[in-house]
Amino acid sequence: MTHTETPQPAPVAPIKPHELTTNGHTRVDNYYWLNDRDDQEVIDYLNAENAYTQAALAPQKALEETLFTEMKGRIKQQDQSVPFKDGDYYYQTNFVEGGEYPIYVRKKGALTAPEELLFDCNELAKGHSYYNLGGFEISDNDELAIFCEDTVSRRMYTLRVKNLKTGEIYPEVIENVEAGDFAWATDNHTFFYVKKDVQTLLGYQVYRHELGTDPAADVLVYEEADNQFYMGLYRMKSKKYVTIVSDHNGVTTEYRLLEANNPTGTFSVFYPRERGHEYDLQHIGNKFYVRTNYQAQNYRLMEAADNLATTTDRAAWTEVIPNRDDVFLQNMDVFVNHLVMGERKDGLAKLRVINQQTQADEYLQFTDPAYVAGIGNNPDINTNVLRFGYSSMTTPSSTFDYDMDTKDMTLQKEQSVLGGFDKTNYVSERVFVPVRDGVNVPVSIVYRKGTPKDGTSPVLQYAYGSYGSNTEPGFSSNRLSLLDRGFIYAIAHIRGGQEMGRAWYDDGKLLKKQNTFNDFVDVSKWLIANQYAAPDKLFALGGSAGGLLMGAVINQAPELYRGVVAAVPFVDVVTTMLDESIPLTTGEFEEWGNPKNKEYYDYMLSYSPYDQVSAQAYPNMLVTTGLHDSQVQYWEPAKWVAKLRTLKTDTNILLLHTNMEAGHGGASGRFNALKEVAMEFAFMLNLAGKE
Repeated sequence: MTHTETPQPAPVAPIKPHELTTNGHTRVDNYYWLNDRDDQEVIDYLNAENAYTQAALAPQKALEETLFTEMKGRIKQQDQSVPFKDGDYYYQTNFVEGGEYPIYVRKKGALTAPEELLFDCNELAKGHSYYNLGGFEISDNDELAIFCEDTVSRRMYTLRVKNLKTGEIYPEVIENVEAGDFAWATDNHTFFYVKKDVQTLLGYQVYRHELGTDPAADVLVYEEADNQFYMGLYRMKSKKYVTIVSDHNGVTTEYRLLEANNPTGTFSVFYPRERGHEYDLQHIGNKFYVRTNYQAQNYRLMEAADNLATTTDRAAWTEVIPNRDDVFLQNMDVFVNHLVMGERKDGLAKLRVINQQTQADEYLQFTDPAYVAGIGNNPDINTNVLRFGYSSMTTPSSTFDYDMDTKDMTLQKEQSVLGGFDKTNYVSERVFVPVRDGVNVPVSIVYRKGTPKDGTSPVLQYAYGSYGSNTEPGFSSNRLSLLDRGFIYAIAHIRGGQEMGRAWYDDGKLLKKQNTFNDFVDVSKWLIANQYAAPDKLFALGGSAGGLLMGAVINQAPELYRGVVAAVPFVDVVTTMLDESIPLTTGEFEEWGNPKNKEYYDYMLSYSPYDQVSAQAYPNMLVTTGLHDSQVQYWEPAKWVAKLRTLKTDTNILLLHTNMEAGHGGASGRFNALKEVAMEFAFMLNLAGKE
């Protein structure tokens, strides 16, 4: 059986017209009724789609099992992270044979000391089909840990406190918190956390809790009144301040600080929110470092005195590193003797080390044509050793220590890839593709040596292209299953990301979003024209906002693709952005626009994948979603598939797979998630005739 044949008729979703009128324009949504997960008819339809998908993919089950076994077989099951030192302890993450989840441990004083168990997530996950430990934070006296858990995949976490000396879990239970957004005061008794709105799923309140008290009596210390802002909370690296960050998606930032030794004090604004001004902070000694876009599109570095009474005067800040048109200042880390900057130039990550005393600087050197390098976990502010991570499309994830004084670089660990992997068997390239408006789009490419580039090979093209999120050319052991079967893999670093600087992001959002889709399509055409891809064997993959990309390009250029995998795709753009009760909607207005404004409504409608489905031939498609997805609601892909079924003019296969127990990230655990990857890979390999 080929993928264009199916063993049974596809499910047909009932048509129930629902009128939606905005800005004087009426749309008819025939599948609006699917947005009720409590309606048994909806559940029955999703189950019917799953049964259809299962039957349609039955011929590839053996290949799926082979792929799953391969991918699982490359993972070193009994494994450890490189320890890092924080205070008196070395912390490490372990995996055991057959374990789906990590085990967090520590050793006091030396790596030879006895191991103390912090959290065994394999034990904590028992009895749950989904489990995620959303982070933990240890008190200054090293005796207590705040931690939070999600057992639904809705990103609504439950906070608890564990005594690390006795193993006791304290009776306080705090529901609906933001993962990882908590911080201890110096008294080892008081902590702060972020509460989420149960409807929008936005963190919007910061509370103070004292151990041994009823959480119902917790003190509200800050509430974000503007639901377009996301909120974060953490303790600064210097340990002096507890910090609240309010961020208006790519537009505005505001920090509030409180000295951690004064937990009942009042948070002070570092610099008040100002539309168009984004900044972030590091504190060390008697000063703050401020990475800011004030009069600096690609950001510059400033410093300000450690005096919250004067930081609100931007004229008192001093420039350390100016804005540069060709370099994007991405992030930073601070040490007593050194300053480390994460930068991007020509689309590639750079690590720059500056001596705080002499101001001498240097860039770490990397030789792969496409790679990712990033500042690692460096909690010790006094060290002269920088921990950083590195990988490329041919080099597994690696952890390095770099002595910032002696310049010695030490590889602490390279990800183990079992099954006979040899990096010299693979080749990576980086090319710049000219697109229709004259811009050059970077593309990272990898393939196995000997794979022909004569117009006969299958190619999988991937991209994301939203939120200023960079798609890094890193390593994937799963990807080897495609490369070893003759696939070429290409990442298109299209506009909407931030690989080429802030303008790259600005040119792929709001009223310029069409650039994102044009870039992807033009890269596809280039891959065919330059004989990387066989014209009938080009595949596309994207997830979430990258699923929006998939939906747009198959409406606009469906003839280019043999098959498309759209994972948790954001495809019903206009309807979702009009519904402010849906989680995360209001915070997205600066990315997509507010469709209550007619200009944005008309523009969004012009590319919205669901609205633009038409009577034409579409590629073979596999669409995945999760019933409990908190970011892209399951009904978007469900409605999209239902509409495609009624309008498409081809006989190609169209499948919807809904994980009835998971959310946006799919299945939890090291190995369960591989089953979904195997399904997607088998789908494409079958179509390419590469079983």
